[in-house]
Amino acid sequence: YKMKDVETGEIDYAEMRRIAKEVKPKIVLAGFSAYPRELDYAKFVDIAREVGAVSVMDIAHIAGLIAGKAAKNPFDYGFDIMTTTTHKTLRGPRGGMILVRESEELAKKIDKAVFPGFQGGPHMHQIAAKAVAFKEALRPSFKKYAKQIIINTHAMEKVFKKHGARMLTGGSDNHLILLDVWTSFSVSGGEAEKLLDRAGITLNKNAIADDTRKPMDPSGIRFGTPAMTTRGFGEKECARIAELMIEVLTKRTDAAVAEAKKEVKKLALAHPIPESFVD
Repeated sequence: YKMKDVETGEIDYAEMRRIAKEVKPKIVLAGFSAYPRELDYAKFVDIAREVGAVSVMDIAHIAGLIAGKAAKNPFDYGFDIMTTTTHKTLRGPRGGMILVRESEELAKKIDKAVFPGFQGGPHMHQIAAKAVAFKEALRPSFKKYAKQIIINTHAMEKVFKKHGARMLTGGSDNHLILLDVWTSFSVSGGEAEKLLDRAGITLNKNAIADDTRKPMDPSGIRFGTPAMTTRGFGEKECARIAELMIEVLTKRTDAAVAEAKKEVKKLALAHPIPESFVD
């Protein structure tokens, strides 16, 4: 499926339905790695049911937002299966989960496919770390964290809008922002990634919708607010990071990079990584 309008992020569900009816897939898979808007879960499920397919939603990027009640839960809209990582916004160790809503038959098929075909011996330290992360996600403080992620994203969004920088879909509903740096600053995604890394701001180059540049040096960059939020950054700090990004991408000088790096370090020292979240 593709966006009907890249400026708003609207998905072309009519075209998706047409293709599904023509192809008759066994699975209708929803998910994204660089889409800052919320999908219409009900439409995905409806289309899957119309063609007799299993509906699967990959929530890897937004699992923490869902657990923290800051985003909708696809299971509430009838998805059969959800897959997720246990890191990213969920803030646990690297790993994954496959969740089945209610079908015992699907659950058995997945278990049989995973083990022994793909899964080896259990890593008990990883299992223990996941348990800690899941316990944390049940706490009121996690809801506060998830809510603040969205608030911080909007704070950065306002700065980019103020300076006329082009964001794909015009903004964000979650933790991600996809910035078209080629149009906004006449700098490629690869160059922007390196410039900002020198300034202490870690993000990645990323292709954008209808990108005219090569995949290895695309037009965009992708970044999010969970790590900053975890450190205790609020709206003011995140807005300042956005301003520093604009300064570096606009000036592209050693002096601008050095000045931004100095301020990023100051912010990081003022908001150290927490030693623990669970008693």
